[in-house]
Amino acid sequence: MKTKACSRFFITTFWILVLLEHCTVFLRGEASHPVKRFTGLYTGPYFDPTTTANITTQLGTHAYLPCRVKQLGNKSVSWIRRRDAHILTVDRYTFIADERFQAFLVEATDTWTLQVKYVQARDAGQYECQVSTEPKMSHFIVLNVVVPKIEILGESDIFVKSDSKVTLKCVITQSLEEPAYIFWYHDGERVLNYDRNAIDIRMERIGSDTTVSTLTIYHSVPQDSGNYTCSSSNLESSSVLLHVLNGEHPAAIQRGKNSASHITCWSQLHMGLFGFAACTTLRLALAIAPVTTTSQLLSV
Repeated sequence: MKTKACSRFFITTFWILVLLEHCTVFLRGEASHPVKRFTGLYTGPYFDPTTTANITTQLGTHAYLPCRVKQLGNKSVSWIRRRDAHILTVDRYTFIADERFQAFLVEATDTWTLQVKYVQARDAGQYECQVSTEPKMSHFIVLNVVVPKIEILGESDIFVKSDSKVTLKCVITQSLEEPAYIFWYHDGERVLNYDRNAIDIRMERIGSDTTVSTLTIYHSVPQDSGNYTCSSSNLESSSVLLHVLNGEHPAAIQRGKNSASHITCWSQLHMGLFGFAACTTLRLALAIAPVTTTSQLLSV
């Protein structure tokens, strides 16, 4: 209620100032043009019936909400955010501290456009274009904000054998505009594909709202293990953990969040360690299966 009261107070103050300004101009003899009279079906301002009522934009881009008013005359146009009744602009004046909001007139089409820069998810909702007739005239526009989704396909932990080819795919969906960039990071450092024989990075647009970035490591080594993060402009990031195993038994190559524990137990059982006791201590494992070397067990 306080917000609405403050909004009404500010707009009333504005109209008083505008009225005083017009009166001053008239008294000085500068008002040489009388108020234009309109004839026909509409004798005053009216909204163009073709004006859209829905605008959809992507997170982080600029949104433009058009309000086409015909025969405006000496009336003013205000933009109001409906969720909190906040007056954003009156004509070209801005009444909000957020500098992302601005109104401008395209005279050729009689369109008062509200610009919202770097759209955020909270900007979604209904906006009112109001003309200062009595009673007031209003046209409502709904702003829809699309938030793209980003993910690396597959499990969060990936296990491969040394010298294996590794392919990571980062998929961005619900993206109305193609990302300006998609970067890959390995343990916080950006991955660059300077050596195409070792690493390759490709980006591909699929359909109208999907972009895929593919990171390929042709001959993985243990040093390639670690966190791999896919990051794009104005989006959250997605990460996976890559484990490159050196000299492991093929049965140890597992995928999944709990792969590490499965690899340890399965490898030892496969080499002749019997029962759950085989997974408890290294000393007992060596006693039961002496043919298994210490280095092999430690590497599991």
